[in-house]
Amino acid sequence: MYRPLADEIRPQTLDEVVGQRHILGKDGLLRRIIDSGSIPNMIFYGPSGIGKTTVASIIAKTTNRSLYKLNATTAGISDIKNIISELDTMLAPNGVLLYLDEIQYFNKKQQQSLLEFIENGKITLIASTTENPYFYVYNAILSRSTVFEFKQLTAEDIEPAIDRAIGIMEERLGVKAELEDGVTKHIAASCGGDVRKALNAVELLFSASRRSGDKIEVTLDDAVTVSQKSAMHYDRDGDSHFDTVSALMKSLRGSDPDASLHYLARLLATGDLPGACRRILCSASEDIGLAYPQAVPIVKACVDAALQLGLPEARLPLAEAVILLATAPKSNSVVMAIDMAMGDVKAGKAGPIPRELQNVHADGTGFEREQGYKYPHSFPHHWVDQQYMPDALKGVKYYEYGDNKTEQAAKRYWDEIKKGK
Repeated sequence: MYRPLADEIRPQTLDEVVGQRHILGKDGLLRRIIDSGSIPNMIFYGPSGIGKTTVASIIAKTTNRSLYKLNATTAGISDIKNIISELDTMLAPNGVLLYLDEIQYFNKKQQQSLLEFIENGKITLIASTTENPYFYVYNAILSRSTVFEFKQLTAEDIEPAIDRAIGIMEERLGVKAELEDGVTKHIAASCGGDVRKALNAVELLFSASRRSGDKIEVTLDDAVTVSQKSAMHYDRDGDSHFDTVSALMKSLRGSDPDASLHYLARLLATGDLPGACRRILCSASEDIGLAYPQAVPIVKACVDAALQLGLPEARLPLAEAVILLATAPKSNSVVMAIDMAMGDVKAGKAGPIPRELQNVHADGTGFEREQGYKYPHSFPHHWVDQQYMPDALKGVKYYEYGDNKTEQAAKRYWDEIKKGK
């Protein structure tokens, strides 16, 4: 019967697991817990294809516990009840180890159904998720579990697994592989840290490569073809999306045009044109602001052009906008000012609008006095001293001039005009 290579090569011991040395190394906390034999409820968090399921299987094997596997995308409460019905039977004399994959797809009621049996120890839960568990896992489950983060694998981590896979395929097919230079490194680099993708690429390569007697030729061109577009983890509604747009914003704010272009390229490679446009537009006001006010209309023009062009041509005006923003002077005075103002409003610090600023139509309708508004354009320099803030906020300052050339020029202008005040 056919057995996928990724399953055949699955590690049987912790020493065979690639990567994750921070938790599975000699002094890693998770390794010490497994070696102790006393397994708590745990949540494994990290991208797919990096060993979460494999480690759960090794834990079950080393602790002689019955392992049950459920995938939350297809399982329901009835599946949990079936497992519960086997507790305290000969099928599970020591309780069960339940591996619940993609727990984020279980709703609150489904997760709650596990609580009683987690509490009494009859079920030891190992849940995995590719999304941040603190956002997606029910608090009662979280409070009873230890979260371990599995990190994305590097190309160097994956290369030994690819070498093992090549050896297995040679043995399976009875051939000797002749690999063109760079094949292994390309597969390792292009699989996006996902061992499963790398192994699937190896299996496909051996199936499609030319065979001559007991030799098989594996070319770099074929390796490029089978592994294309698999180098990134990305989900428009998940952590990978928010991590990427966050990295773009922070690189723009940090004035690093190269990193900004890299994260823009990540977004565009996945077709997320709206996400890229939104963040670039935001940065123009949030991070550049009044240090270079012209950035807003320029970036808006670039975004409009990108949306009209569509991909792949949209990359050009967006790259132009990103480089402009990354190399422009920076000011967050706009953000600080509006956030302070909104903070006061939300805290109820408001009060009546001064009579001088109210709508002029109210004059003569029973108010005790006329409005008394002073029209600034009727005064020298188009400015006159009068109160604009409500009485409850009189004297409050939200906006502080940034230390950039543009805002300092505005400050000098108004300091000169208002110097008599």
